[in-house]
Amino acid sequence: MSGAMEEQKAQAAGWFRALRDEIVAAFEALEDSQTGPLGDQPAGRFEVTPTKRAAPDGGEAGGGLMSVMRGGRVFEKVGVNVSTVYGELGARAQMAMAARRGLPGMAEDPRFWASGISLVAHMQNPHCPAVHMNTRMFWTPHGWWFGGGSDLNPCLDYAEDTAHFHTTQKAYLDPHDPALYPRLKAWADEYFYIPHRGRARGVGGIFLDDHCSGDWAADFALIQDIGRAFLPAYLPLVEKRRGTRWSEADKDTQLVHRGLYAEYNLVYDRGTKFGLETGHDANAVLMSLPPLAKWV
Repeated sequence: MSGAMEEQKAQAAGWFRALRDEIVAAFEALEDSQTGPLGDQPAGRFEVTPTKRAAPDGGEAGGGLMSVMRGGRVFEKVGVNVSTVYGELGARAQMAMAARRGLPGMAEDPRFWASGISLVAHMQNPHCPAVHMNTRMFWTPHGWWFGGGSDLNPCLDYAEDTAHFHTTQKAYLDPHDPALYPRLKAWADEYFYIPHRGRARGVGGIFLDDHCSGDWAADFALIQDIGRAFLPAYLPLVEKRRGTRWSEADKDTQLVHRGLYAEYNLVYDRGTKFGLETGHDANAVLMSLPPLAKWV
């Protein structure tokens, strides 16, 4: 592996960690400033736990940080995880990689390296939308790729909130290529669809995977802007809705909607499947699941 690629991998992993730190600080600041509903209880704080990937041979295989806040004033449960893992892909992961990317020779050289940030927030107030975001870099001897995006998952829809979320992401994508936003929005609509329910899990966002233009710097700049778009797209929505009073009916609607989220992540989400199949910390992989949910 070239020295340049080693530097690029370190740069990407450092960026994901810096984004994690920025988001954790912003979310804790929201907790500190909360008044109104639940404003009289202690502000939530992230509990940070190191994670490890278990290599089949028991050797070193990387890890990361799992940062989870539970029972806060604003966030009922939110996780912001970062990891950098490496080793060799198992047989099923090799087959999936070869099928998706058309890569020959995965069995002969199944080495991989992956780094990224993954975030899921489930809110106390049903009027505040749940949200998901991740960005990542993946490397094998056959090449490197970036992926990620974010999508909004309100249980009580506000058209102006959806418009703000999408407009902000478009503003960060357009300098790279005006054709990107419509393409990544359509990709998110397809990816975050729940076939057995015949509906999307939320109001969409942006998503891309297996992205490699051949220009690492340009692709890294794109994935950085996808990450940078998250806080300005999401924080104003929480700040606007967090003081809204809610009813028991609103809370029931939220819990049912969370059932959709749990179904999607356990049945369809590729990141969940990859994390469990490659031996990463199961608690970190399943951090995305809501603390409470219900089904009708």
